[in-house]
Amino acid sequence: MNIITTHVKFLVAFFSLIVLWQARVVASPNADLICGKWMSAEKNLTVDIYRVGNEFRARITWFKGEPGRPMETWLDSKNPNPALRKRKVLGTEILRGLEYEPGSNSWEDGLVYDAKHGHEWDAAAYIDEGGLLHVRGYWHFKIFGKTMVFHRVN
Repeated sequence: MNIITTHVKFLVAFFSLIVLWQARVVASPNADLICGKWMSAEKNLTVDIYRVGNEFRARITWFKGEPGRPMETWLDSKNPNPALRKRKVLGTEILRGLEYEPGSNSWEDGLVYDAKHGHEWDAAAYIDEGGLLHVRGYWHFKIFGKTMVFHRVN
C-alpha cells in the first residue's frame, strides 16, 4: 500500500508540473508576438500566423505568381498526397506545430510546408531585435536548412 501511495503522489506531482509548464507557455506575454500578418523580405509572399491552443500556425494570404495568372488558380500540384494536389495554394496552411519556448524566446518543433516543391520540413522561428521574423525550415538539424525573413504587415 505504501508503494502505491508513493507512486500516486509521484504521478500527481508529475502531472502538476506538466500543467504548470503548459500554463506558463500560455501565459507568456511574448508567445503571441509572432501572431499577425507577415510579408517575406522578397515581397513575394504574405502569411497570417495564428494560435490554436499552444500551437502556432500560418496560412498563405497572398503570393506573387506568374504575370497574367491569378493566384486563385494555383493548385498544390506538387503535394506528395495525391488527394491534396487539387487544393488551392492560396489559403493553404504552410506552418504548423510551432510551440513557444520562453527560455530561448523562440518558437520550436514545428513543420513548414514548401508548396513550390511539395516538401515539408522541420521548422523554428524567432523575432530579432529589429522586429523581423526569421523562419527556418530544416532537415533534422538546423544547420541543414534555409531561413526566410519576414516583416510585419499592418
